[in-house]
Amino acid sequence: MDRDGTVLHEVGYVNHLDRVQLLERSAHAVRRVNDAGFQAVLITNQAGVARGYFPESLVDDVHDLLRALLAAEGSRLDGIYYCPHHPEVGDPPYRLDCACRKPKPGMLKKAAEEMGIDLAASYVVGDTIKDIEAGHRVGAQTVLVLTGYGKGELEIHGPRWSVHPQHVATDLFEAVEWILERERMAGALPSSSRERTS
Repeated sequence: MDRDGTVLHEVGYVNHLDRVQLLERSAHAVRRVNDAGFQAVLITNQAGVARGYFPESLVDDVHDLLRALLAAEGSRLDGIYYCPHHPEVGDPPYRLDCACRKPKPGMLKKAAEEMGIDLAASYVVGDTIKDIEAGHRVGAQTVLVLTGYGKGELEIHGPRWSVHPQHVATDLFEAVEWILERERMAGALPSSSRERTS
């Protein structure tokens, strides 16, 4: 799942910990993923590092705070991957036409390799077409959420997209509910995912 606009409020560049705010129902959504026995992985572009808006250490601090906020709601992320690069701005090593900046699928592939994830059996959830394209490139199912930039991207640019999400959801919680229902229908989950809750 994407970070800003999907799990956290989209506030532009998160250049201070005070700007870290969970979207309503996002912690509950992550907990539903945890309870179903699936891995919850965050994949996020953080080009503010390359642009010099904040040091890379702040990204780690933001993710530490995010983990704490989720833990307070009984949920967890199993992995976090971020790209600090930008192909055109900043200084080395951050000015880089890398393989990880979405819509390129490098972060997804790295997560799959390190965490044993079957990308073809996975879902990518985000609020921009970059998230959808990244998921499409690895054969994952994709869900666009209307939080963050999602609603505007869909209404303004959607008709011109070359790839489209399998589903559009109001927020991360609705996206997860749709995913879990698909998995139940496919026989990958019991009729109630709560049966798998520890």
